Amino acid sequence: MVTHWAHCAALQEENPGVKVEEDPIYIEDGPIWSSAGVTAGIDLALALVEQDYGRDLAMAIARQHVVFMKRPGGQSQFRTMLEAQIAGKNTFAKLHEWAIVRLGDRNLNVDQLAAHAGMSPRNFARVYTATTGRTPSKAIEFMRLEEARRLLECTDKSVDEISDQIGFGSTERMRTTFQRNLKVSPRDYRLRFGCVS
Repeated sequence: MVTHWAHCAALQEENPGVKVEEDPIYIEDGPIWSSAGVTAGIDLALALVEQDYGRDLAMAIARQHVVFMKRPGGQSQFRTMLEAQIAGKNTFAKLHEWAIVRLGDRNLNVDQLAAHAGMSPRNFARVYTATTGRTPSKAIEFMRLEEARRLLECTDKSVDEISDQIGFGSTERMRTTFQRNLKVSPRDYRLRFGCVS
């Protein structure tokens, strides 16, 4: 059984005879299906449609509603991403906006971010990490990952073109970033989630 990550411990405590999984987005356990919250219920519903009516219909529904057919990984990866976004939302929102439009600059680094924030690189790195829970370089990598995901889903640009456009520096670096964060290669990600035929 699974539920929203924030309630897994309570569910396990209240139901000691039930095995509670903390990471899956949804679980099929024989005739019982459970999901990890409201949006995870969408994943579960699409899985039910796919099981009963096939992948083509489930994919058509996912595309019509602009949602993922199947999200890779589990709750932990999305929780980490959301927590980082929320943590830095107010303090560094303008900086993030500035950085996102400059992702193609392979030299986008701590010095540039610090200068734009009006801070010394050392102080900026310390404050940024304490505020967002990730280093500035990891934040840039995350922004590039999110933009790469969008481009893989919504364009027919090649993996090489996308890697170059958003400043990864090499296709291999982009592939490694996808594998580390999403447990899937960019090409496989496109096969699962791409909308461009």
